[in-house]
Amino acid sequence: MAAVSLQGITVQFGTQVVLEDLSLELGSGETVGLIGANGVGKTTLFRLIAGELQADLGTVTLSKGLKIGYLKQEPDVGLERTLHDEVGSVFADLLALEKKLHAASEEMAGEHDEAELARLMARYERINEQFIAAGGYGFETRLNEIMGGLGFSPADYALPMSVLSGGQKCRSALAKMLLQDCPMLLLDEPTNHLDIDAVRWLEKFLAGHHGGAVVISHDRYLLDRLADRIVEVERRHVFSYPGNYSNYAQAKQMLLLTEQRRYQKDTEFVKKEREFITKHIAGQRTKEAQGRRKRLDRRLAAGEFVTDKSATTRKAKITFKAGEDRGKRRGHTVVRCEELTMQYDDNVLFTDLSLQIETGDRFGITGPNGTGKSTLLKIILGEVQQVGGKVEVGAGFKIGYYDQEHGELDLGRTVVEEIRTAAPEMTEQAARSLLARYLFSGEDVYKQTGQLSGGEQSRVRLAKLILAAPDVLVLDEPTNHLDIPSREALEESLLEFGGTIIVVSHDRYFLDRIADRLLVIRADRHTTYAGNYSYYIEQIEREQRGGAPTKVSGKKKRSRAQREDVTPKRKSSPYDRLGVEELEEMIIAKEEQLALISERFGDPEVCKDPDLLDELKEETDALSCELAQLDEAWQERVDLE
Repeated sequence: MAAVSLQGITVQFGTQVVLEDLSLELGSGETVGLIGANGVGKTTLFRLIAGELQADLGTVTLSKGLKIGYLKQEPDVGLERTLHDEVGSVFADLLALEKKLHAASEEMAGEHDEAELARLMARYERINEQFIAAGGYGFETRLNEIMGGLGFSPADYALPMSVLSGGQKCRSALAKMLLQDCPMLLLDEPTNHLDIDAVRWLEKFLAGHHGGAVVISHDRYLLDRLADRIVEVERRHVFSYPGNYSNYAQAKQMLLLTEQRRYQKDTEFVKKEREFITKHIAGQRTKEAQGRRKRLDRRLAAGEFVTDKSATTRKAKITFKAGEDRGKRRGHTVVRCEELTMQYDDNVLFTDLSLQIETGDRFGITGPNGTGKSTLLKIILGEVQQVGGKVEVGAGFKIGYYDQEHGELDLGRTVVEEIRTAAPEMTEQAARSLLARYLFSGEDVYKQTGQLSGGEQSRVRLAKLILAAPDVLVLDEPTNHLDIPSREALEESLLEFGGTIIVVSHDRYFLDRIADRLLVIRADRHTTYAGNYSYYIEQIEREQRGGAPTKVSGKKKRSRAQREDVTPKRKSSPYDRLGVEELEEMIIAKEEQLALISERFGDPEVCKDPDLLDELKEETDALSCELAQLDEAWQERVDLE
């Protein structure tokens, strides 16, 4: 039996139907990644499961006695207590028992009658047994472990909740929820406000969680490491994909290609049939035309044809254009830092930091909050003066800077006015055309930038940065506030950018795709790794196991263009001799098989059987491999025609 079952759910707010006839089952031991565009109903699903919202139609069923922990994006926290007392309030029952123990102990200390003392001792023992059974002597250790993992120090414990930042309050709510040991967790963007170390700690905590979990997150690296299944909310329904985020992305791409092929094929067929009917309905072949019209109408009514384009999420089209002279300075040094030291009063951020960045490098910088990553960028840009050491920036480079603070926007200007400040010669129509690539259309371009969401402001700032055509991109947390499609669009554009990139980021998936060198700054040290984020993790895990770290190589990762130049020729395929239509039929058949298997991953009974899960995963991998070959053969055949 599923831990949570939603059947025939419909939710409507006013005239807007958010979810319609939706059904979903969640297993007690699986971790599900819940994704979808903003506003499609992900949080609505959480509120239904948590009992905060009633569906207009349908039922939500929880297994008997199921305790649910629900972390909201903006949780409610008490402001009258200290941080320690607010988080520790989840142990109210234990604290009450502890208070009884102290009271019983005091009573015994003042009692001299042996009989009464014996009675009090027996009572003390009963309370103590209850206290031990409830984990009474370990709760403070658990609290310290979770608080420390989420970035709090013991010095923070005495702070009043009322003086904490919004991010600290969110982290305190997460700590409080994790301490409750709920069998089912609903986590709405849990990595917001966490630095890279806290995210890694949370990832390990959730990996060891023995119950079920559903995670709404833009952190694709987290979803890759934890998710057993991805559930996408789209067009008022849910679609389930087995495996992690990368598996979903591959399957989704295949699905969209198939829908596109079927749409093209079916619309062409319907068009030809209608042309035939129109041409012959009043001629010698009237009966044949009438018969074909009846068959076509019947098949259209039965939904046999794909006549609507896929309702895919719109994605920003971000294209960086580098300066014209960028290629002339290949091999030149962009930035050289020697023995940099930076501190504010007694707070030392880093000492003796040295690095060199050449043209064409993709240099990532990461580490916990407060270690000076953004400050390092500002030192390089000359906005902040270092305490010690030397910085040299190559002459003649045009630098484009993306500041995470959004400070360069005039909040009183409209979007189109703001864009034209970066290119005064641009007409309003040209500015509107550019903004359409960043998902601003219609009256959106006349909104004041102060009225925009964080993600919308980020897209405006990226558009301005592109207009500047820099040789060097200096980016401070560029994926903050962006949804997954916009992050992926940004990544694709940066992979095509031929200039130099220096980027500070906590987004591990982003760093994996973009960085070919990585500087990790910590409170007590800083190290440069000749690879991306996953390479860095491999090295520190190797060190933790007692092995020597891999020697740092000076050889840089090849660019995409270089990799394509040396890609070996594709081996022959058994599908090479088939025609386009034959390939399309085989692709559709294989995808239908894959869809049937995908549905089985949502069966709670399947989730309980490890052997069956392994068997289904092997079958899924084999089908995916066949589909990839079929798709490649189909693409080549289409290109030839």
